[in-house]
Amino acid sequence: MKKIFTALLLGSTLTMNAAVKIDRIEPTDWYVGLKDASLQLMVYGKDIKTADVTTDYPGVKIDSLVRLDSPNYLLVYMNVKDAQPGTMTLLFQQGKQKKKVDYTLKAREMKGEDRKGFSNADVLYMLMPDRFASGRADNDQIKGMRAYTNDRTQPSLRHGGDLEGIRQHLDYFKELGVTALWFTPVLENDSPDHGTQSTYHGYATTNYYRVDPRFGSNEEYRLLCDEAHAKGLKIVMDMIFNHSGFEHPWTLDMPSKDWLNTPEWLSPENQAKTVEMNTMDGAAKVNDKYLQTSYKLTPVMDPYASKIDMHETVDGWFVPSMPDLNQKNPHVIKYLIQNSIWWIETVGIDGIRMDTYPYADRDAMALWMKVLSEEYPNFNTVGETWVTEPAYTAAWQKDSRLTDRNSYLPTVMDFSFYDKINQAKNEETDDWWKGFNRIYNSFVYDYLYANPSNVMAFIENHDTDRFLGNGKDTVALKQALALLLTVNRTPQLYYGTEILMNGTKEVTDGNVRKDFPGGFPGDTKNCFTREGRSKAENAMFDWLSRLLHWRQGNDVIIKGKQTQFIPFKGIYVIARQYQGKTVMTILNGNHKQVEMQLGRYAEVIGNTTAAKDVITGRTVKLEKSLSLKSRQTLILEF
Repeated sequence: MKKIFTALLLGSTLTMNAAVKIDRIEPTDWYVGLKDASLQLMVYGKDIKTADVTTDYPGVKIDSLVRLDSPNYLLVYMNVKDAQPGTMTLLFQQGKQKKKVDYTLKAREMKGEDRKGFSNADVLYMLMPDRFASGRADNDQIKGMRAYTNDRTQPSLRHGGDLEGIRQHLDYFKELGVTALWFTPVLENDSPDHGTQSTYHGYATTNYYRVDPRFGSNEEYRLLCDEAHAKGLKIVMDMIFNHSGFEHPWTLDMPSKDWLNTPEWLSPENQAKTVEMNTMDGAAKVNDKYLQTSYKLTPVMDPYASKIDMHETVDGWFVPSMPDLNQKNPHVIKYLIQNSIWWIETVGIDGIRMDTYPYADRDAMALWMKVLSEEYPNFNTVGETWVTEPAYTAAWQKDSRLTDRNSYLPTVMDFSFYDKINQAKNEETDDWWKGFNRIYNSFVYDYLYANPSNVMAFIENHDTDRFLGNGKDTVALKQALALLLTVNRTPQLYYGTEILMNGTKEVTDGNVRKDFPGGFPGDTKNCFTREGRSKAENAMFDWLSRLLHWRQGNDVIIKGKQTQFIPFKGIYVIARQYQGKTVMTILNGNHKQVEMQLGRYAEVIGNTTAAKDVITGRTVKLEKSLSLKSRQTLILEF
């Protein structure tokens, strides 16, 4: 490692007689007509730092040239307010050497306010492209990429799923009844395998403007979005501003000394002092200058937080293989803001899920969200805020009354619901704290949220044990899903739950990220078809599909007032009401048959004497009582 860093960090001396060299410019192209007319071009090229840049393109003004510490970067700031679509010629000059570069300015396909994001009317289906389905075999081995292996027997190596595989199964999502797809990151992760570990997950970006060729191309991503939209499905893009991949050029040749947080451990003089440490992604060699994040997010909101605690949380690296970006650097955050806009305009995504939200600089992330909300007022972004206390999560939501620093983040993730439902599934509901009391006692804090509808609830995801663990308890699963899909939340499902996929993280994360059966050549089982699923899998698929299709366009669930009742004799009831219609979700938290006395719920039942069972379609009489089987789930509408 020492030799590598010595060679890459020493830089080079400009040779005035050499031709102007430009390797690439980011963004690769841009759009006119945006509310923010400023454009930052990051120019990469050997010794490009000293170049002067001019253009005579009508309506474009170069405001400034920023010459960073590295000789191999140049930032060109320009104003394109009055520019029309077309090809702009940039003239780069160093001494007597000149180079012309054509740069495309594009027309937008629609106004920013016309882009509609996901909402609580949607159900998001979260999947991992590498593990879902392979639609092409010719992208399994890509020449020129750092050494990697496709091996489906290894849970942490690449398995070969791609965007084409997802596109080929769009009808499956329609059949199931979800309305939006959230993929883990699809951008280039050109990092080599380390033993049996790889970056198949996508969270180690090495090129922010390129889909990983093992997943496909930018054009295939656009095609997938277009075809999804034609089928009424939305696409949510997973982004990561907190960190990049180690093999990104920014690590090996930092644009400026403060481009990364705490990069001192990378300097050549410190490489001889490396020691091995265990990290979240395996063993790694670091030195005493390396700063690991504490993973404790509370200091970011703690009014009494010490400087050292805050420093460790936000400036420490997530893992040694993922350099921590310094969003406090205005050039870094400008680059990232533009990248989000570029993907929205270029492929037409309908939302963003931002990874590790509180680990990045709070003010910079607020600026990012403010710019996006001004440009796309009907778009939506959800941030991962992994703390299980509702007060913490609520303070991150846009227009929160709990803080004087507006995040402008519309949607936050409900880790409280996830935490409580995974405890409740193993408990008998008592008269106070256990079982569904945990859910009740989580929802009572919804007064903290500026907008409870814009809170994303889930029972599992790619970073958690699957809800089923290593078992197949469909009774508990149905109770959890019934709540998830009827309460005042934006629900998110995890791929494969509908066919009883299970697994835990006790050995490796890969065991909760298994391949979808039937998505890969040679699979002996195909769960994309009814014929390929077992009787139990079809039963679960049908149960969930009926619920999902019923939920679509259901104003009682989307707009209805919510009323919850303290669990009584182990029975938990939540009701939604809108324009004279009612939905009651009834969960028996007892492992025995019980009689539910309906008089207690008269305020939502009123004079109604019969209701429809949403799942079975049968009529349920609402007289004095209902007989509920052990752990029974009922969703009634009337």
